[in-house]
Amino acid sequence: MTTQRVHPVDEVLPLRQLFTFGLQHVLVMYAGAVAVPLILGSAMGLTSAQVVLLINANLLTSGVATLIQTLGFWKFGARLPLIQGCSFIALAPMIMIGKEFGLSQIFGAVIAAGFLTIALAPVFSRLLRFFPPVVIGSLITIIGISLMPAAAIWLGGGNPDSPDFGRPASLLLGLATVSVTLVIYAKFSGFIGNLSVLIGLFVGSLIAAACGMTHFNRVSEAAWFELSAPMAFGAPEFSLVPILIMTLAMLVIMAETTGNCLAIGKLVGKPTTQQTLGNAFRADGLSTMLGGLFNSFPYNAFTQNTGLIALSSIKSRFVVAAAGAIMVLMGLFPKLGALIAAVPTPVLGGCAIVMFGMTTVAGIQELSRVQFEGTRNAIIVAVSVSVGVLPMSFPALFEHVGPTLKLVLDSGIFLGAITAILLNLLLNKQKPSTDAVGASTAELAD
Repeated sequence: MTTQRVHPVDEVLPLRQLFTFGLQHVLVMYAGAVAVPLILGSAMGLTSAQVVLLINANLLTSGVATLIQTLGFWKFGARLPLIQGCSFIALAPMIMIGKEFGLSQIFGAVIAAGFLTIALAPVFSRLLRFFPPVVIGSLITIIGISLMPAAAIWLGGGNPDSPDFGRPASLLLGLATVSVTLVIYAKFSGFIGNLSVLIGLFVGSLIAAACGMTHFNRVSEAAWFELSAPMAFGAPEFSLVPILIMTLAMLVIMAETTGNCLAIGKLVGKPTTQQTLGNAFRADGLSTMLGGLFNSFPYNAFTQNTGLIALSSIKSRFVVAAAGAIMVLMGLFPKLGALIAAVPTPVLGGCAIVMFGMTTVAGIQELSRVQFEGTRNAIIVAVSVSVGVLPMSFPALFEHVGPTLKLVLDSGIFLGAITAILLNLLLNKQKPSTDAVGASTAELAD
């Protein structure tokens, strides 16, 4: 009698490995996770205490959202290694709503849009049939390329408006981090090799501390324990216009969730089905509703961590669930969050160069399986990738369009996906595949 082998996605690693690999994921996404409450708090003129409250609430609910997405229950959660964080797509709409209607209307719109996302999940999950390999490969490539500006900003110091941005010391620190990461990855295998990013972050932070480029003052200043109470800014308020604006943002987020699920599914060898996608959408919606209730914002999978999975080859969703548990602790114990926040941004930028590049490689590998000779697939890839990187290449390109249209056009992943889908339908003149990623019709049943 033979025992069925557990899929790598469902493998439960030893506790030590769960913690270390999970911490690696948290360090990679931390800077992006706290950026949304920082920017929103500044735009709304909130006090420092209120911004800290938003950050702690964000970390707590990011952890809960990650646990929902990775572990799952009933029809909620993709059960893939998807780490969740506040979506940048919703940032501009939230600032717009906040300045026009107030903070309570932001949270009300977030809750309502999360509910509508759950309701729309079965409908949008059926769009999976429009994602044949040529579209998937183009989309994953766009995701990887679109991440590079974030790596460049981190490498330069984190704040492009600062006079110290891009100083040689920051660039050298990032280069040293890249070098350490590559040496560990190339010279070691197994457990140590898989921790190349974490070791690179640790060594880079030590170098920064020795050179006086980081400090730990915030650790001593942070509270030991703090629980973010729900509705700390008052009861959420609901109005039609803010809800419609936020729902449009959630539709774009659902398009990005589709790309992230397809990318992760390819990396871990577990094809994304219609059911998986519907469960992922429902998890996004539920997490977004919880976010609005607990003073936080809309959620989706963080693309930054896709490259880490490709680099480390650790595919277990329980590792990312461990990252979610760490974020919950960070939200409850601010000193832990302050300690992780001490990692300098140039160090993050150095590791990001490697990880984001690995995401691009995953897209190229998928495209290598596409037949180009005798087909029109080459022009589909060329145009969709070019259109997808336009918002990243020159962000001011869509400055003069209306705010609603700009919300859509600013998402390169959304633009690239729509372009690839339409071109595939028009140029290949075939019915959309009922099996975009290798799943049978029965598996696609929701």
